[in-house]
Amino acid sequence: MAKTKADWIKEAKDLGIKVDSTAKIAEIKGLVEANAKGTKEAVGKTSKALAKAGKRSAKALAETAEKQAKDDRKASGEAPASKTKLPVKQARSRLERRGKLFRKSAEQIDRAKRYSLEQAVDLAKKTSHVKFDAAVELHVNLNVDPRQADQNVRDSLVLPAGTGKTVRVAVLSDDAAAAKSAGADKAGVDDLLADLEREKMDFDVLIATPNLMPRLGKYARLLGPRGLMPNPKSGTVTTDVNKAVAEAKAGRVEYRVDSSGIVHLSVGRVSFTDEQLIQNLQALLGNLRANRPSSIKGDYFQSAYLTTSMGPSVRLDLAAISR
Repeated sequence: MAKTKADWIKEAKDLGIKVDSTAKIAEIKGLVEANAKGTKEAVGKTSKALAKAGKRSAKALAETAEKQAKDDRKASGEAPASKTKLPVKQARSRLERRGKLFRKSAEQIDRAKRYSLEQAVDLAKKTSHVKFDAAVELHVNLNVDPRQADQNVRDSLVLPAGTGKTVRVAVLSDDAAAAKSAGADKAGVDDLLADLEREKMDFDVLIATPNLMPRLGKYARLLGPRGLMPNPKSGTVTTDVNKAVAEAKAGRVEYRVDSSGIVHLSVGRVSFTDEQLIQNLQALLGNLRANRPSSIKGDYFQSAYLTTSMGPSVRLDLAAISR
């Protein structure tokens, strides 16, 4: 089979001869044969034909030869030489990427098992590896669509054993003295509104009387995203200020499903006794069952997990929490 121009160019390249791709086959063949015989004259001619830049440069000639070889392979149907693929490094699992203390704590939990409330509380406290008094959190996935008004589950309740957190209460009321005697940390009208004007919010709960609610409308964008806007459903808009302050101090909490239909709520601290945590959990689960929308068909609870701050989660037995 006769050699093609690309073959001669390749052979010339192998011999160290730099040729012009526009040269004829006979010229390239002559240079190759002359070089094979050791003719110095051929090498001299070749070096003169090479330009420093442009179409006659070494780089351009090499690219042209490579392109010509590729076109010849396509025409002949020859498959290109496959490149050796490097082995793909398998990504580590999420658990393997966690810290050493977390992994050690997670070894105590059977991921395939569903635990009762008593077992979950005991495990959650044992697997808390942080040095501070971590919060104990309940995360419940409900079979609801929050986009539907009647399925946007929301309520508040007083946890029997409290939250374990010191709650700072501010009261927007004309009778500041009565509010402070009831246990409020801050009370008044003008002073409190002046703090809001400066975006100073050194409180965890804001309680207001109905007649002063219109004055808070100006600060809705400030208070709303932080969950501090008083609301009748959460018991923070009321004429009975003494009762509202007492409940807030005792551990009144508010919950609401997020966009995925999940309720997230802290039910105490690791320092609580098992009985205190179980009381709070039963109160919250009972409140969730009482607020089940009538339009829900099938199972209401889809999954539930108990965890601590920065600790591994423990999956709850749905049969135990659904009744």
